[in-house]
Amino acid sequence: MIWIDYLRRLYSLDTLDTRFTASSKPPPKQVAVRAEAAVDPARPSQPTWSGIAGSPSERPRKETGDETLASASKWRTPEFFIYYLVIMLVIPMMFKVTYDVSKESHPNYPKYSDLLSPGWIPSRKVDNSDSQYSTFRDNIPYMFILLTVHPLLRRLYNTLFPFGPQAREPTFLSNEIQATSNTYRPAAVANARLQQRVSFDLVFAVVLLCGLHGFSALKIFVILYINYSLATRLPRKHVPLATWIFNIGILFANELCKGYQFSFIAEALLPWSSASVEGTITGNGSLNWGSWLDSYGGLVPRWEILFNITVLRLISFNLDYYWSLGLIGGSPIEKKQLDPSNLSERDRVSTPANLQDYSFTNYLAYALYSPLYLAGPILTFNDYIAQLKYPSPSITTSRTVLYGIRFLITLLCMELVLHFIYAVAISKSHPAWEIYTPFQLSMLGYFNLHIIWLKLLIPWRFFRLWALLDGIDPPENMVRCMSDNYSALAFWRGWHRSFNRWIVRYIYIPLGGSGGPGAPHGYLGKARAMSNFLAVFTFVALWHDINLKLLVWGWLITLFVLPEVLAGLMFPERKWRDSPNSYRIICGIGAVGNILMMMAANLVGFAVGLDGLQGLVRGIVGSFAGLVFLTGACTALFVGVQIMFEIRQHELRQGIQLKC
Repeated sequence: MIWIDYLRRLYSLDTLDTRFTASSKPPPKQVAVRAEAAVDPARPSQPTWSGIAGSPSERPRKETGDETLASASKWRTPEFFIYYLVIMLVIPMMFKVTYDVSKESHPNYPKYSDLLSPGWIPSRKVDNSDSQYSTFRDNIPYMFILLTVHPLLRRLYNTLFPFGPQAREPTFLSNEIQATSNTYRPAAVANARLQQRVSFDLVFAVVLLCGLHGFSALKIFVILYINYSLATRLPRKHVPLATWIFNIGILFANELCKGYQFSFIAEALLPWSSASVEGTITGNGSLNWGSWLDSYGGLVPRWEILFNITVLRLISFNLDYYWSLGLIGGSPIEKKQLDPSNLSERDRVSTPANLQDYSFTNYLAYALYSPLYLAGPILTFNDYIAQLKYPSPSITTSRTVLYGIRFLITLLCMELVLHFIYAVAISKSHPAWEIYTPFQLSMLGYFNLHIIWLKLLIPWRFFRLWALLDGIDPPENMVRCMSDNYSALAFWRGWHRSFNRWIVRYIYIPLGGSGGPGAPHGYLGKARAMSNFLAVFTFVALWHDINLKLLVWGWLITLFVLPEVLAGLMFPERKWRDSPNSYRIICGIGAVGNILMMMAANLVGFAVGLDGLQGLVRGIVGSFAGLVFLTGACTALFVGVQIMFEIRQHELRQGIQLKC
C-alpha cells in the first residue's frame, strides 16, 4: 500500500541522515542517486554500511568476512509473538498510570498545579515547567519566522550578488538535479561560492548576534579574536595546549563571572565613573555606564549559557588549523586523486582546507553560523568549508520535506505528552514519594527521561532542518529513540551524536582512544580505555554546566560502563558461536542491568538529582510489593531488549551497522 511505503520512507534511516545508510568510502553523490532511485526507499538497492568511523571493523560483518553473521529473522517466531503480547499489554499501562497521577483528583496535584500553564488542548493544562524547553517552546513562532526568512534572504542575496554565470548556485528545489549532474567544479568557482556564502553568513550572524545578546555581542567577538590569535600567532607546537587551556578557562570564567557584566567591568576599570547617561538624566547616581550597557542585553541577556556550543567550534577551528600545518607532501586530495566536489563525509572532516581558507572572516562565519549557533548540531570547520565550496548532494527536496514532516510529528508528540503527563512538574514539586506506588514511581522516572530526550531532540532537529534548508548538512544528533538503547557505550554514540563525534576526533583519539598498534591489550588496554573514558566524561560534565551534580553524573556514567566492559571480557562472543540463543539470553539479562544503571545516572544528572533518585529507589524497593514490581519490570525490560537486539539484526541484514 502507498501509505505504508510512505511511512517506511518517512521513518527510514536514510531520511534521518544519509550518513547512516551510506558508506564513508564511496562518493556521496553516487549514494544520493542510488537512494533516490531505490524502489523501496527504506532499503538501499544494494548493501551499504554506515561507516561511522570508517574502519573495516565497522562495516557490516557479512561484508568483511567476519565469523559472526546476521542471524535469521525472528520477527515471526513464537517467541516474538509472546513479546508482542507483552508489549501490547504493558505500554498502554505505562501511559495510563502516569496519566492517572497527573489528574486533578490526585492528592499531590495541589503541590504542583502552580507549575502548570494554560494549554491549547481543551480542559488540559500544559507542563511547561522545564525552563530549558519552555524557552524554546515559547519562541517557536519566532523560530519558524527565522526558518522562513533566512533561506529567502539567502536566495535574494545570491540573486543580487551572483558569483559567476558559469556555476549558478543550486537551490533547495534543484538539488536532486544537482545530484545527477556533472560533479566537478573548478577551484576558482568553488572559492567564489565560498566567498559568496561566507559574506552572507557573516552579515546575518552579526545581526542575529546583536539581536540575541545586545552589547554583550562585543564580549563574544573579543573571545573569538583571542582564540583565533592563539591558533595563528603562537608557535605551532604550543597551539593545542593553549587552545585547551583558554577554552576550558572560558567555560569556568563565563560561569564564575556571570557573563562579565559591564557594570562590574566599569567599576573595576573606571571606579571614578559612577554616573551613567541614564543616571545623569534621572538623578540616579548609583548607575554607571556599564549598567546602561547591561540594560541592552538583547533577547537573551545571559549569552554565556549558549556559548558552550561555540567553544566546541573554537576548538575545532584551532585544531583543524594546527593539523593542516603539519601536512607533508602536499594536499591529501591531490595525493589520493580525489574529486574535491565529490568527497565522502569522512573525507570532508579529515581533509584540511586550504591554508588561505583559515581566514578570520571564514572563522567568524563558521563560529557564528546562524542555523547552528544556538544549539548545534556540531559541524567541524573542515566540513563547513567543504560544504560551502561544493553543495552536499545528500540534500534533496524529498528528503528535506520528509525530515521536516518528521520534525513536526515529534513536536506534536511532545505537546501531547506535556498536556497529559505532568512528570516534570511532579518531580519539581519535591513530592512525598511514599504516596506513589512502585509502578507510578518508576513511570514518573521513565517519562522524566523521555521528556529530557524529546526536549533535546526537538531543538536539535529544528536547527538541523534550518541548516538543511540553507544547504548545509550537519550530522543528526539523535540516532535512536531513548527507549531503544541497552548498551551504555552504544548509547553515547547515538545520543548527541555530533558531540560524540567531536569528542572522538578532538579528545578521545588524541588521548589514545581504546588502543591501537603498540597499545596494551586485555585488561590493561581496557583500563587505559576506561581512564580515557573518565577524562572524556569529566570534560562532558564540565562542558554542560559547572556543578557537582553533573560531575557526579559523568563519573556515574564511567562507573556504569565498567560492568559492560568486564562482561564483554568475561563472555566474549566468539566463545558462544555454537550457542547463539544462550548468548542472546545472557546478553539480555546484562542489558537489563545496563538500562537500570543508565536510567539512574541520567535521573541524577538531568532530572531529580541524587536526593530525588534516593526517594524513587526507596519507594520502589522499600517493600515486598515493590520488589515484586521490580521483578516484573525487569521481565518487561528483558522483552524490550530482545526486540532491540532484533532491530539491530534486521539492520545488519540490510547491510547497515550503526554501532549504537
